[in-house]
Amino acid sequence: MGRPGLLLVLITAAVSLPACGSTPSACPAIAQATAVSVTVSADYAPRVGKLHLRACQDGTCKEGELELRPGSASVDQGCAGGICSATASPDGTAVGMLMLETLTESPMSITASGAATDGSALPVRTLEFHPQAAYPFGKECGKVVSASVTLDSSGLHPRT
Repeated sequence: MGRPGLLLVLITAAVSLPACGSTPSACPAIAQATAVSVTVSADYAPRVGKLHLRACQDGTCKEGELELRPGSASVDQGCAGGICSATASPDGTAVGMLMLETLTESPMSITASGAATDGSALPVRTLEFHPQAAYPFGKECGKVVSASVTLDSSGLHPRT
């Protein structure tokens, strides 16, 4: 077999090999936010006027004032004819995010400070934790790393 024949065999093999494996699944074209998300508990949120966050990971720190927005919970509205739905309902929490340049699974240190609604200083709270990795769309679609914490009257806690 000459070069043209060998080339034809290689091209045919390359085209037919994917057909022998499993059918590839479509991965969503969703970009991951590299951020630390903070949820202020419903019983503590009314006391928080301003919230400042400092996040350090892999020798790099970023800090800023968080814009807190009302939080919500999903409420199941049931299924009819094979179609299911839910709606968001305010739950009394407050949520905010601190955008980061990068986010990895290595240990992270978070410090929260701020002011209460009456202008007094909130207690400074610190937490060291590991961001969580997951494969919500399957291993073939890649890993998603998230850093989420909850702030309440007793301190900062990792959110799982």
